[in-house]
Formats: sequence, C-alpha cells, structure tokens
Amino acid sequence: MSKKEIESISFDMDKATFHIFPPYCKGCGLCKEKCPNQVIIWSEKLGVYGTPTVKPKDEDSCIACNICEMVCPDCAISIVKKKKSKAI
Repeated sequence: MSKKEIESISFDMDKATFHIFPPYCKGCGLCKEKCPNQVIIWSEKLGVYGTPTVKPKDEDSCIACNICEMVCPDCAISIVKKKKSKAI
C-alpha cells in the first residue's frame, strides 16, 4: 500500500508561507470573509467541487494571524510562520 501525498500550492510571503490544498478546498469563502487584512482573494485554480480556491493577493499584507487556517472547515489552508531574524 503506497502513501499518497496531497500537493499544496504555496505562496512565500514576508511573515509566513501560505499553503492551499485544492483537493480539500470547497470554495466556501470563510477564510476570505474572516481575514482581517482582506489578503485572501479567489484564484484561477479549482478545488474539490469545481469552485475557485483561494490565494493571497500579495506578499506583504498577510500578518500571519492564522485566522484563515483556523476557520477553514476542511483544513485546506496551512500557514507556516517564518522565524524572526535577530538583529545584532
């Protein structure tokens, strides 16, 4: 039995890396609605039901608050925060 990995579409942003998993996204828009900075927009990529998935509109607007990840009912979003570099 082979293990199947689900491919994500990743966006490298200033504070985090945004991962969207199209096979899980049903295009409900909860993440888009709850984003405090209106960073999330519809993408051209279609999700599980043939509805648009989401993507960040730019690299610097996301504050890496993880609200989109928390409200997604299908675990289609993963936000991986970047470590802050220490200034010497």
